[in-house]
Amino acid sequence: MKNEQAGLYIHIPFCLSKCGYCSFYSIESVNLIPEFVSALKEEIKNYSNIFSLFDTIYFGGGTPSLLTPRQLAEILEAVNKYYKIDKNSEITLEANPGDISLQYLKELRGIGINRLNIGIQSFDDKILRFLGRRHSVKEAVAAIEAARQAGFNNMGIDLIYGVHGLGIKSWENTLQKAVSFAPEHISSYQLSLDIKTPLYKKYSSANWHLPDEKTELKLFLTTSEELESTGYIHYEVSNFARLDKFKSRHNQKYWRHVPYLGLGPAAHSLLNNKRWRNKALVKTYIKEIASGKMPVEGSEILSNEQLQLEAMFLGLRTKTGIDLKRYKTKYNIDLFAEKKTIIDALIKNKLVELKNGFLRPTRAGMAVADSLALI
Repeated sequence: MKNEQAGLYIHIPFCLSKCGYCSFYSIESVNLIPEFVSALKEEIKNYSNIFSLFDTIYFGGGTPSLLTPRQLAEILEAVNKYYKIDKNSEITLEANPGDISLQYLKELRGIGINRLNIGIQSFDDKILRFLGRRHSVKEAVAAIEAARQAGFNNMGIDLIYGVHGLGIKSWENTLQKAVSFAPEHISSYQLSLDIKTPLYKKYSSANWHLPDEKTELKLFLTTSEELESTGYIHYEVSNFARLDKFKSRHNQKYWRHVPYLGLGPAAHSLLNNKRWRNKALVKTYIKEIASGKMPVEGSEILSNEQLQLEAMFLGLRTKTGIDLKRYKTKYNIDLFAEKKTIIDALIKNKLVELKNGFLRPTRAGMAVADSLALI
């Protein structure tokens, strides 16, 4: 497994302010960034005897665009020093529209970052304020235009739907605005509320609710239909690409159980049947690495049954679906034979289809993908 091209995820746990809906780990300060970068370079070195080859690198967060191009270059230099990086690697950076200038983006291109994912979320200033975003629509548009000027020809944008006060028509307008910029990738997420987030408290105190199932389905189908009608491929429940080559190569590793290494606080890793996660606190992370320890909080060995259930769950979230022959070889289970009655019923109800040896969800099936996995 060591020679398989794995994915590298680097968690940058810093924000200037927390968005109201965000449950990912980050701190509202940038003071520890220099110490963090030093610790991260040490963690990179620590895994060089376990992982050797990567063809995707993904800077997520938090807000990776708070790091300077020099700091990001230092991290990439360490990665290149200790690992072999495929010359055709996809190297992605998540960016906040309010942080990025044309000069900054040109410098990102100069250090080898070739894919940009911009957290737009909405083209409505009122919705942006409601979500606790610190950028405006004007800044979002300027960021997209600057990315093009800087030479990014693989750009993704993130959008959120199901927000209080955002109706179907407003959402359609948002999608049309997004498509007008012709991004290579669009991720469209339904708002979810973690109990620890400020937005959860806001909804609770105002007695607001997330969309009911009927509205939820309408929003999902509208998104899929609108984007596919303009040429996007709906290749995973929340993800759309203009061409096959613009599908997120990094994220597909998670969905296909390809090994990945997660570095930084709260990051997760998978190798063979072992999964582990780092401790979340930045200060603890820095301190443990400084004392020569691995900042791992916990790990688990996944059984064959757990792996096959996960493979089914993840596979039925994608347009490709499950390769039944490969599934049988890998997990020693004939999924179609074991679940024939249920699968036949799902086919009859047009939620899945069986084509060329693949069991895959229809658009209606993708809308209820989490339920499909219960087969």
